[in-house]
Order: sequence, then structure tokens, then C-alpha cells
Amino acid sequence: MSPSVNPSMSPPPHAVLTEGLQKRYGAKRALDGFDLTVPRGSVHGLLGPNGAGKTTVVRILSTLVRLDGGRAEVAGIDVASRPREVRRRIGLTGQYAAVDEITTARQNLVMFGRLFHLGRKAAERRAAALLEQFALTDAADKGVKEFSGGMRRRLDLATSMILAPQVLFLDEPTTGLDPRGRNEVWEAVRSLVAGGTTVLLTTQYLDEADKLADRIAVVERGRTIADDTPAALKQQIGGDRIEVVVQETADIPAAIRVVARVTGTEPDGDPEARRVAAPVTDRVAALTEVVRTLQDEKIQVEDIGLRRPTLDEVFLRITGRRAEDGTGDTGPVGRNREEGRAA
Repeated sequence: MSPSVNPSMSPPPHAVLTEGLQKRYGAKRALDGFDLTVPRGSVHGLLGPNGAGKTTVVRILSTLVRLDGGRAEVAGIDVASRPREVRRRIGLTGQYAAVDEITTARQNLVMFGRLFHLGRKAAERRAAALLEQFALTDAADKGVKEFSGGMRRRLDLATSMILAPQVLFLDEPTTGLDPRGRNEVWEAVRSLVAGGTTVLLTTQYLDEADKLADRIAVVERGRTIADDTPAALKQQIGGDRIEVVVQETADIPAAIRVVARVTGTEPDGDPEARRVAAPVTDRVAALTEVVRTLQDEKIQVEDIGLRRPTLDEVFLRITGRRAEDGTGDTGPVGRNREEGRAA
């Protein structure tokens, strides 16, 4: 049983906790014993292919969908037995912006403030503060239909913060945005976390998880199959690697021999990309020796360098497929204003 909330007690160290979460849609099992612990004041990424169960987790934690088994807490409150108390402590931004394009940014925020039962003056003050926080003051009185994708997303985040929630759920927040828009959203998220908000982020973008998340849970078939910091996840598949791209495919066998001799490991060869790669420990010494030996053997090189593993490689190693692969999350997928916002 979940512990009761007592104002005199210290808040739990976790903002989100799930144990053995279960959810079925007909014969399809969307969640199959999903476990997650999100420390307070952090960004925790849920990374997985379409259909892994990420959105289902968010819907349960935000009280939009009932769980079928297991336990879930948000801000120390049981989601199943006390959903109204959970809603008072959370914000939710779905995959699509839930703002009114006909009105201005300021009017949107005031409207949402009134929907959250703030008085007129209080809603106006909160709108002004959020416009400044999300760098929208200059566009406050412009119609939302004139906004770029990044600006709409920032406004969408602002509406989620009307009541300064303890926990904010972001479900694929940068889907469809260009690089500039994504960077704008990332900066807004960092600002929220600096102010004390805990963020649970679902994403298929490896670079997004890498840049924003303090920890990442890899989700596959409704279960958590890995949960660690981005650096620790990358370390699971090895440290630094040396990569050599030769000019001629015929030189790949010779390049493999050189790299194997210097690194003491068995390199990977990719004839199509004309690439040879191998893990290294002494980065600079290995690179220097490989360059010298390739020159001595007159092997023409197009590129050579050191690099670290990427989250894409981690995900591929853990799941056997890339994050963007899949067939879509299981369950209802209707998108509307109600689903995009928890009141």
C-alpha cells in the first residue's frame, strides 16, 4: 500500500515510482511488469521504439488511463487510488501542441489559468511570468498561428506550467520540429528543471535523450531493460574507438591488419563504407601509431579519428533494433486537448 501524504514528513526521494506496471489493450500487452524510479529534480528519459509502451506509461502516470496491475506513484501519491491529488501536482504535454491558434499567446495562458481555477488577476500575472520564463514576451500579443513550431512548443510547455507542477510529463515533445525548434524546446526544459521541476521525457531521438536526460530507461515490449546514465549506458558497449576510412576498398584488409596490430583487438571492417574500427585504451598513442603505420605501408586514408559510442549504438546493442523502428504504441491514439493536458 502506498504511504499516506503527511505535510510534516519529508517528501520521498523519487518523483515517480512504478513497480510491476501492467496494461493490456484487448489481447495486446502494452506494459508487462514495467519498473521505473525517477529521482526528484531530474530529467529521466524513456527511450524505445514505437510500440514499446512509452506513451502508455505516461498516460497511466498522468491518470488518463487506468493501470491493470502493479503500482504507480507520482509525487508520493498513489495514481490508482488518488488520481485527483496526482493531477494537482503534474503537467502534461503530448505529442501535438494543444494551444488555440486563433488567440494570442497571452490569451492562451490566461485562458488556461482560468481553466485551472485562477482568478482573472492571478491568471494574468501567471501568464506574464510564463511569457518571460519561456522567452515569449515579445510575441505575447501575436496570434499563435504566426508562431514557428518551436515557439508553439514553448507556449505549449508554458500552459503545462500554469500551476508550477512538481512533475512534468513530456511525450515526444519535439516531434516534427526543425533543429532550431528542438533547441528552443531543450532550453525551455532545462530552465524548468533548474527551477525544481522533475521531467519524465519520452523520445525516439537519441541525441535528445543524450542532451537532456540525467538517466535513461530503455523500454522494450512493455518492460524496462536498462536504466542508467547516458555515459554508463555507452560504457556498456566499450569506450573509445579508432576509426579509419580508406580511399580504396581494396585497402581494407591491410588497414585491418594495421589496426589489429596496434590495438591488439580484432577490428570491425565495413567494405561498403570503407571503414575499419576497433576499441582503444590509450587513445592518443594508438591514433599516432596507426597514422604512422598506415603511412609507412602507403595506405591512402580518407579519414581517421577517435570517437565515443553513441546512444544509437547502445540501443541497437541492447534491443537489436534502432529506436525509430516499430509499429506504433499500443492502445488508443486519439489526440485532443484533453489528452494533451492534465487538469
